Amino acid sequence: MMMTGIRKAGQSLIGKAVIFVLFGFLIFSFAIWGIGDIFQGYGRNSVARVGKTEIGLEQMRTAYQNELQTLTRQQRRQVTPDMARALGLDRQVLSKLVTEATLDQTARGMRLAVSDETIRNLIFEDPNFRDASGNFSAPRFNELLRSNGFTEATYVREQRATILRQQLAEMVVGVVSAPVALQEIGHRLRNERRDVTLARLPASAAGEIAAATDEQLKSFFEARKAGFRAPEYRSANVLSLSAETLADPTQVSDDEAKARYEQVKAQRFGSPETRTIQQITFPTLEEAQAARARIEEGDTFEAAAFARGVLEKDLTLGTFSRTQVVDAAVRDAAFALAVDAVSAPVAGGFGPVLLRVTTINPERVRPYDEVAAELKQEIATTKASGRITELHDKIEDQRAAAKPLAEIAKEFNLPLRALGPVDASLRKADGTQEPPLAGGDAAVQAIFRSDVGVDNEAIRLPRDTGYVWFDLTKIDPARERTFEESKAEVEAQWRADEVATRLSARTRELVQRLDKGEAFDVVAASAGLTIETAAGLGRQDQRPDLPANVVSLIFGTVAGKSNSASVADGGRILFKVDAAFVPPYARTTQEAENFSRLLGNSVSEDILTQYVAKLQTDLGVAINETAFRNATGGAQN
Repeated sequence: MMMTGIRKAGQSLIGKAVIFVLFGFLIFSFAIWGIGDIFQGYGRNSVARVGKTEIGLEQMRTAYQNELQTLTRQQRRQVTPDMARALGLDRQVLSKLVTEATLDQTARGMRLAVSDETIRNLIFEDPNFRDASGNFSAPRFNELLRSNGFTEATYVREQRATILRQQLAEMVVGVVSAPVALQEIGHRLRNERRDVTLARLPASAAGEIAAATDEQLKSFFEARKAGFRAPEYRSANVLSLSAETLADPTQVSDDEAKARYEQVKAQRFGSPETRTIQQITFPTLEEAQAARARIEEGDTFEAAAFARGVLEKDLTLGTFSRTQVVDAAVRDAAFALAVDAVSAPVAGGFGPVLLRVTTINPERVRPYDEVAAELKQEIATTKASGRITELHDKIEDQRAAAKPLAEIAKEFNLPLRALGPVDASLRKADGTQEPPLAGGDAAVQAIFRSDVGVDNEAIRLPRDTGYVWFDLTKIDPARERTFEESKAEVEAQWRADEVATRLSARTRELVQRLDKGEAFDVVAASAGLTIETAAGLGRQDQRPDLPANVVSLIFGTVAGKSNSASVADGGRILFKVDAAFVPPYARTTQEAENFSRLLGNSVSEDILTQYVAKLQTDLGVAINETAFRNATGGAQN
């Protein structure tokens, strides 16, 4: 039965977690699409309305904080509200609540219900609530509910709602499988391979391009003025606190650095003695002794090897340190020999052997003077890491007292970086690139979300290695630029367009010749091009010599036909698809079964997405953006 299937689907302790996983794709979709309509006629404490159901401000706030705490535990670091909003967590939580309200209201309208017996069985069968003997434990049940913020009544209510939501989902999609035709299309998209012949036309193949007149450039500029707008530029004072910024190697004494050197020199700064070892293996000890005796009488080591059928080029085992020689007997004998001396017979792991060492590279340890600066920096950084938390708290106290970062940096003798003016990619107006910020993209995004005069939260560096603060000092808004300001860029873009136009026209002629039946080598030779081939090319292949746009066009071209595609350096690639082949689709393989299941899940998700979207259209959904921002701590517009 359906309810049996639901119970077997696996109920976790928290019903909300189940429905979040089940409808996670819906939540993500709604977070992207947004939920329309303007919220009108409802109280300030309502964040959203779904039909006749209201989602309260406190309900939204609690759900958001719960998800924020969960994300913090998963990331094992503090997730700030700004970071959570950048990830879209606030919209995802709202979408989750709206989806739940939609399904709950639909279930009520269909008069669906879950019996007390079903809930009772679900609780009694949940392994989370069993004791060591495997029996249901009321004390454990109550303890787990309390630790997760549930009363028995709220837990039962959540479980009823969860089961009904799952029941609705099963009613809509049931066990949906992907049609065989869809599986075969997917198989082709994943596994088709193509053989291609190609040639590259560099930008220089466009020929000489005469300089443009001012009239041409001005006309070009006017037609594309929006593309030459100056972006928004921002300036900020940035203070970073990390072990590296705090470290002061000059405060580390030579005695301290030398003590560390003695501790680590063998492992970090030393290279062990190595020896080049040669070896002759014998079937018996007596034969090894006889060969050794002949060598003592004046025979050569090479002659003894030749007598055993070992060529001189095969004598050498290699160059090894002591620890690299696995056979203990061979190791001890080889590292006791002088250069060119021959050992007595050694009982090696693969039989008796004679050894000779041809080269000895003595052990070498880098002297202290070579590594003193490295060691002092390392010691200073280690010491500084212990001061980060203390200094962070002191800086936060100063920030709370409304002190600007410039004064704080001076007080604590920390470097203050004057950033900008830069755009969101850290590029300056003159086209040069600003070095990366401590805190990376998170810091840049925070700077471009803030405003002048706003008290910004500290940005935690990865792996809790420090913090970054910033004060936004200036915003230069995006604006239209004059022709004179943009002239150099206009001229470069005009020339690039001219090159692209000429190459496109030239390759179009070559493609026409190829499609009329001329051989690729003849066409390429007439244009002075060098032929290349790519065999067994896959749709998803990533190759530095064939950009993604070229591969995509190759698979969009009929087998036997030709085409061309632009590349990043301004040139074009001319190609002909020589062959296209797809391996047979064997539906009985494990790979095919997995692929069919994946496609079936995608079909189910699409159906369920459309179903919930239709429900929301019928019920009507409205969002109170002001209350939403209030519940999640978002900035007020």
